[in-house]
This record gives sequence, structure tokens and C-alpha cells, in this order.
Amino acid sequence: MKNNFILIVLFITLFTACKKEEALVYDTNTKANLVIKFDNIAGGADLQLNTGNYTNAAGESFKVNMLKYFVSNFTATRVDGSTYVVPQDSCYFLIDESNVASTSPVLKVPEGEYSKISFVLGIDSLRNTKDISQRTGVLDPAGAAAGMYWSWNSGYIFYKMEGTSPASTQAGNAFKFHIGLFGGYSTPTLNNIKKITIDLSARGTAKVKAGRSSDVHLTVDALKAFTGTANVSLAANAVVMASSYSATVAANYSNMFAHDHTHN
Repeated sequence: MKNNFILIVLFITLFTACKKEEALVYDTNTKANLVIKFDNIAGGADLQLNTGNYTNAAGESFKVNMLKYFVSNFTATRVDGSTYVVPQDSCYFLIDESNVASTSPVLKVPEGEYSKISFVLGIDSLRNTKDISQRTGVLDPAGAAAGMYWSWNSGYIFYKMEGTSPASTQAGNAFKFHIGLFGGYSTPTLNNIKKITIDLSARGTAKVKAGRSSDVHLTVDALKAFTGTANVSLAANAVVMASSYSATVAANYSNMFAHDHTHN
């Protein structure tokens, strides 16, 4: 009896393991949640504000006290190559490492299987110049976007990293990267808006279906802000804001994003 019981259990286990997953049927007229999770890291470890000790590509040690950045203008591409552009008015997010809830934006997209996502790191020029009444929520300079907007320059700070480093000659060994600039108004300036495209094919497409969970996990490596186009030295560039050197930092941080996995 014992042997028979074991055989039955083995049969059920093998049958369950070999049974193919039932194919999902998608209704493109129905929208469901696609969650994009931004996991801020430093190298191979989670980024630890205030306490983590890191070394940049120039060999300088530093700590990060603040990391915030805007992501916006999402587009999702299905496995058949068709795309869905998320309505712009519901497509601006401020990722703040000190606020866990902010790091998992939820997009509403039609049901389907998606193999690619793209988004803007920053705020597009049109929204930068819209009337303040049309810049609410995370774009409200007097509210959620406080500290992420240059009132003197009438533009958003796309990426803000602050911390300390023994290499910095600033007061308190502070360093600050406040990167913005969207091309300017009548007087052109640098355009540091970056479009990021993430291919999901290798590590799991997103199968978006109402009643199911579909979470795309991205890692965002803060160390890459210091290397890429050029190595950024905190001894030489402890404060980078609206200067030509901001383009170097922006070119570097556009490579911070990688697809880790998708949870369906």
C-alpha cells in the first residue's frame, strides 16, 4: 500500500509538471496593470542611503544621501511589434529612493504580451513649458516636485543625486548632481532628456491580463552615473548642475537601467 501511494504521488507530480500552461486569451479592449519596479542598486547590492560606502570609477569613495529621478512617456511594445502609448497625463512618475511606494509605478495598458518597454528619463519639453495648472501631482513644483524644479530656470531637475565624499572640496565634503535642461525656449540649451528602451525578451515578457500580476523588475545602478561616456571625478566635479558638464553625467546615467526579471 505504501509503495502504491508513492507511485500515485509521483504520477500526479509528473503529470502536473508536464502539463502545459494554459494559453492566455487577451482582450485588447480591456486594460490591466503593468507594474514597473525600479530597484536602485550600487554595483551588485541594494543602494543604501546615508550608510552605504561606495567607490566610483575614479577610485573615489562616497555615500549617497538622496537619489530621485523622473520617468515619463511610457510606450509598451507587444510581441507582434504593435505598440501602446500610455496616455501622457497619467504617465509621469518621480522615483524617490527614500519612498518605497514611489519605486513601483503602475501603468494601465491593454491586455497582451509585451516584449519591450520604453520611457523617458526626464520631463519632455512640452510639459516643462505648459501652464502650471497642467503640472499637478508629481509635477507640482510647490508639492511633490518641490526641490526637483529650478524656478530660476523654469525647468525640472530630471535626476538628483546628493551625498558626501572625502574627494569633494565642497563644504562638508558634499557632492551634488542636479541634472536637467530640455533644450530651452527661444534660447537653446543642452537637451539632457534621455529615452530608455528595455528589451524584455531574454528575461521574461510581460503577460498583462486582468486579474493577474505582471511586474517588470528593473535594476538601476547608481554607480553608472560615474562612468560610461567618461569617468566622473568628484574631486573635479563635485557640483554639476546647469553646466555643459551635465551632458556627460546624463550620457552616463542613461545606461543605468537593466531588466532583471518579470514576474507574471
